Amino acid sequence: MSQIHLPDAETVVKTAATYGRDLLERVLATFLQAFIGGIVVTTPLDGSMWYAALAGGVGAALALVKGLIARVRDVTNSASLAKGV
Repeated sequence: MSQIHLPDAETVVKTAATYGRDLLERVLATFLQAFIGGIVVTTPLDGSMWYAALAGGVGAALALVKGLIARVRDVTNSASLAKGV
């Protein structure tokens, strides 16, 4: 009969915290990048700053979904879709 080896609670909390920090960093970075890109595009076109913020929000939401899919796809401490990251 084979035994099941489960990680201890401390390991689970640490890996969840690592994943959470990674995902938060990626979502915030995506928002800032999309927001700055939106400002660069909307300024010459006389668009609203709120459109730039909306573009940043959409980009961040998509980054969040991608990070959650990465977590479901492969049990790692990373929000990356790349293997071994």
